[in-house]
This record gives sequence, structure tokens and C-alpha cells, in this order.
Amino acid sequence: MRRQSPMKIFYGWKMVFAAASLQFLQSMMLHQAFGAYLAVLIEEKGWSKTSVSAASAMMSMEAAVIGPVLGWFLDRFGSRGVIRIGVIVFGIGFMLMSFVETLGQFYGAVIVIAIGSSMAGYFPLNVGIIQWFEKKRARALSMVGLGLALGGMFVPIVAYSIQSNGWRITSFVCGVAVIILGYPLASIFRRRPEDFGLTVDGLGATRGLVDLKATPEESHEPEFTARQALRTKSFWLLSAGHGVALIVVTAVNTHAINHMRISLGYTIAQAAVYITLMTAFQVVGVLLGGWLGDKLRKNRMAATCMLMHMAGLLMLTYAGGPAMLIGFAVLHGLAWGIRGPFMQAIRADYFGRKSIGMILGLSALLTAVGQVSGPLLAGIMGDATGNYLLGFTVLALIAGAGSALFWFAKPPLMPAKVS
Repeated sequence: MRRQSPMKIFYGWKMVFAAASLQFLQSMMLHQAFGAYLAVLIEEKGWSKTSVSAASAMMSMEAAVIGPVLGWFLDRFGSRGVIRIGVIVFGIGFMLMSFVETLGQFYGAVIVIAIGSSMAGYFPLNVGIIQWFEKKRARALSMVGLGLALGGMFVPIVAYSIQSNGWRITSFVCGVAVIILGYPLASIFRRRPEDFGLTVDGLGATRGLVDLKATPEESHEPEFTARQALRTKSFWLLSAGHGVALIVVTAVNTHAINHMRISLGYTIAQAAVYITLMTAFQVVGVLLGGWLGDKLRKNRMAATCMLMHMAGLLMLTYAGGPAMLIGFAVLHGLAWGIRGPFMQAIRADYFGRKSIGMILGLSALLTAVGQVSGPLLAGIMGDATGNYLLGFTVLALIAGAGSALFWFAKPPLMPAKVS
């Protein structure tokens, strides 16, 4: 028995708070605000929709390139050092973006931002949290997703700052703020509970005493290696389904504000209001997902969410007024909020914690296809037709068809039966 200081709160929940806060910062400053920057740059610089869409594609390509290496590092050394460096690089990228004059300089700044967001974002944060939770995994990851959703509700503040103070000042201030706020949060992360005499989910710790030889319940979680996971059908179905979902999410994040500006005559600030409403329902979705995720089959819920993504995007595409835009915000927001945290939780449920970093890193190679193709297809078709109607319609139908990928992604056989 090892004596340790009594803790009222399981340390894993402190990491959840830190991860949610970092997701909040990235969502507010980048993921859902990036469309506002692009809309201003298209108007001010005269750049084409395709050229600015390439910036979003570059972010996804970079994540795919470093994904396996990052996953290997996370499995062996933990996430704290990676996240610390990522926060600094992310902030520097925004400061660099405030000085760009040419499209090439813009791409350079975006690459720096992409590297930082990958090292301090969704992937390493979720790997860090997965190591500390099993039975409460969906709840913990949904709380991390709550930070992502809440950050989107502050997009109007960024949009207002862009219009009032200019995009350069806004970008520079965001860069400074993310370093000052993000670095202390990154320092909260620890590798695995076993390294500190704790158990997954905080079970077994009572009055500061932990029995290192016994666990309160025997864990039946699988322990796949990355090679074993690659040999299962579920790995490929989940990766493909996640990629299809990101086709819609990244296209909306990149082009929704510009679509409302061009086709519906809204200002950037007015369009951002509907993005805020969307993220409000994303928050509701995250809360629902956290409650239902550890009770219902995650793959079936994800399949249903894909149909909601399709319906929401079609409403945005053919909106004739506020009612359909509200419908888009409700359906897309709920679908994103429920489904998003499941993407990592379901992989951890299916394949275990042993090599989850490498497994998620390899998955990133496939999901990046969706991240790249969504904004690019919408941008290319938008330049060809003058609006986003054709591009958004095609992407919505692809999302609907993608629901089948999740539906048939069943839990794989245990590793001993696969090898």
C-alpha cells in the first residue's frame, strides 16, 4: 500500500478541465472563427474561394503527416510536453498571420498554426484523457468536447473584433492570449494514473490509500496493438465514417459564413450569430452524448448523427430565411455535439488504451481525406458556379451515405482471436 495525499477530486477530472479549456481557446480562435478570417481576406485581398480553401486543406494534411509520429510519441512519453510546445507554436502562428500580405505568407502562417493546433489540440488532448478513464470515458471526452462547443459560442466576439479592430490586431491578440492562458493548462497533464499510484476512473482510491496490486473491478478492456487494430474491419469503417463526417464539419466551418454573406446577404457579424446558435446546440448535443454515450451503442448513435448532418447542411444550402438557418443550427449542432466525442471514445472502447495514440494517429491519415476534401470541393464548386449550392448539396448527400459506415462498425474480436 502506498500513502498519498488525500484528493477530493480524481486527478483525471482536473485534466478534463484543462483539456476542455484548451479546446475552448482553439474553437473560439480558430476552428469556428477561421471562416470569419477567410471571408474578410476574400473580400479584402480578392483571393479566390479555392485558394483560401487550400489553407484549410493544408491544416488537415499536416495533421495526417505528423499523426502516426505524434501517436507513437504520445504512447511512450505522454502528452504534457507535446501540448506545451503546441500551445506556443499555435500562438506564434496567429501572431505571424497578423503580418501577412501575400497568399504565400498566409499559407506559411497557416502551416505554423496547423502544427500548433495538432500538437495542442483534439488528438493529444483526447489521448491524454483516454489514459485516465474507462467506464466514464464517454462522459469525460464529452466534457472535453463541451469546451470545443462553448468556444464556438464566442465566435461573434472574434467576428466583431475583426470588423471593429481589424483582422490583424485580432489575430495578434489571439496569439498572445493563447500562450498566456494555454501554457499553464498544458502543464496540468500527466501520462497515466498507474504512474502515480492511481487507478483508471479513480476507482480504488480511498482516504489517500491505493492498493497497487488490486483493482476494484477486473477490467475487460481489450488491448490491441496498432498492427492488430489495422487488421480489423472496424478500424477502417470507423476511420472512413469519421472522415466523411469531417467533410461536412470542415466545409461548414470554412464556408458557412461566406455562403450566408454571398447567397443570403448577411454581414459577417450577422452570419456569426447563426454559428453561435449552432454551437449552442452543439453544447446541448455534448451534454446528451455524455449522458447517453456510456449507455447506448455509440456506432448506432453516430450513424443517426450523420443523417442529421445531411439534413442540417441541406437546410443551410437552400435557406430561404431565418427558419431554415435555425433548423441548420439545431440539426448540425446537435449532430456534431453528440458524435464528436464518440469518435475517440469508440476507438478506445474497441481497441483499448495500450496503443491508442498510434491507432488514432494512423486513423488521422484516413480522416484527413475528409478534412481536406470538404472545404476544397465546396470551394472549387463555389468558384465554378458562383455560389455554394452545388458543393454543399453534394457534400450533404455524401454525409447521408456515410451513416452506413458507422452502422456496420461493430466491436472487433479480441486480439488473441485476431492474431
